[in-house]
Amino acid sequence: MRLRALLDTDALGLRLLGGEDELNRTVRGVMTTDLRDPSRYLSGGELVLTGLAWRRDAADSEPFVRLLVGAGVTALAAGEAELGDVPEDLVVACARHRLPLFAVNESVAFATITEHVVRQVSGERAGDLAAVVDRHRRMMTSGPAGGGPDVVLDLLGSDLDLRAWVLSPAGRLIAGPKIGGPGLPAELCARLSAEHLAATRTGRRGPHRVAVGTTTYSLFPISSTGRAPGGARDVRETVLSDWLLAVEADSGDWPAERLDLLHGVAQLIAVERDRRDAARTVRRRLAQEVLELVQAGAAPAEIAARLRVAAPVLLPGLGAAPHWQVVVARVEWDGGDVDSGPVTQALLEEILVDPLATGPEPSDRIAVAHTGEEAIALVPLPAVSSEHDGRESGIHADMLLATVREPLTAGLDGDGRLTVGVSAGVHSAEGLRGALEEARHARRVAAARSGRVCAAGHQELASHVLLLPFVPDDVRRAFTARLLDPLRDYDRRHRAELIPTLEAFLECDGSWTRCAARLHLHVNTLRYRVGRIEQLTSRDLSRLEDKLDFFLALRMS
Repeated sequence: MRLRALLDTDALGLRLLGGEDELNRTVRGVMTTDLRDPSRYLSGGELVLTGLAWRRDAADSEPFVRLLVGAGVTALAAGEAELGDVPEDLVVACARHRLPLFAVNESVAFATITEHVVRQVSGERAGDLAAVVDRHRRMMTSGPAGGGPDVVLDLLGSDLDLRAWVLSPAGRLIAGPKIGGPGLPAELCARLSAEHLAATRTGRRGPHRVAVGTTTYSLFPISSTGRAPGGARDVRETVLSDWLLAVEADSGDWPAERLDLLHGVAQLIAVERDRRDAARTVRRRLAQEVLELVQAGAAPAEIAARLRVAAPVLLPGLGAAPHWQVVVARVEWDGGDVDSGPVTQALLEEILVDPLATGPEPSDRIAVAHTGEEAIALVPLPAVSSEHDGRESGIHADMLLATVREPLTAGLDGDGRLTVGVSAGVHSAEGLRGALEEARHARRVAAARSGRVCAAGHQELASHVLLLPFVPDDVRRAFTARLLDPLRDYDRRHRAELIPTLEAFLECDGSWTRCAARLHLHVNTLRYRVGRIEQLTSRDLSRLEDKLDFFLALRMS
């Protein structure tokens, strides 16, 4: 289709800002992006849609436009919802490089433009595809409640008698038909995702056909940001982050029109994926800002201020600041020449979702940033009382990867590794630096193990490890705070003297009578205090290991 046809379609809300002489250019695809350098995902001929989140100042426009032109982009359309009017520096840069520039009215969703282009570019397809796309468009434009992958899958079932599901690379069920029976069992989801990732690693174009018992499934890739399958320079840059469409049918004997239909449906679902990713932008920015402050050694008050901003976004309606947990992940490939930071970020967002949760939006309360090859998640936990019974809530490393190990191992395919480290929960800005270092150190512990997919938690940073000279001071402080802060808080609130009691008990080698005499207490009172210490910390003072941990924590505090 021609650019001029887009401009003549009033419903798309496009206003030409420059490039009137170039309106006969052909549009062969569409891509939505806010990356500073999206060139690796471009194959030429695209209409690029952007919300301008990549632009921090006027100097950013020239290199961005230069990259688009170098990739053979047909035109650029900038949304007015984020910054209002399109910045003049972007208009000038596009004029200099003869790149047609459109402004997108804030009332028009990028999804509307994407769907229009997909339908037009698809051209002479079978009538069933036109019906599915048109019905889906009408449902989506009626409001959020009418759209989503579930709608597309229901249309496949009602119009074409095809049962289909959308799965994450980690094997989680993103969407399934509401009509036509139960969803896929978790074990089958993991199996299909593993088969898809393994086939994708071979470089074969989808759909991939998989026989499970007497049933054959056809697996179609769903690439985010409008990329066509294989659009990246290296399949490893996307294999662990793209969704897939699993259809309960054998596509081997399908006519070309039916294959085109399913590829078109995958593109429609990719629009929903882009919407989900756009919704994550704010959470990613919050995580990045907090991470930069923590790593720069900013004052706790400044970090606490950012956390107060983050809390309502991640936990709407929460009255008090939550506890926070830090998770660090890294995907490493043999040779080290693959940019894995963004993929690790998307993968960690998916892994941190409850594996039993369905739908495309269950990770609203997880903020993940990435720096270099490392992805870092800031996970809020509900605030707990200092009189909590000591049972640890939040993410547990030993359970985190249990349900995703099979598919991700297939995606890593012998030349990659995923390692994850999990910190303990912290309840203040002062604790975040230690939690970050603790999670990083736990990831290094996981990396020392065998296997393609490994995780380690703070519980595995044993006290004797903390004495090793390479362990950062922040990790030692985090260890101390985790053991003693609940007792300090309790003492402050109740004047209970649990810390002095603990010190005396250890110095008396755990003797009840000697310790009670030293503190001038009845032995029953001492037993009550020790019981409270054990309850608040989930430790057992009759065990040598726990006594040693307390001893070291007191000496290092």
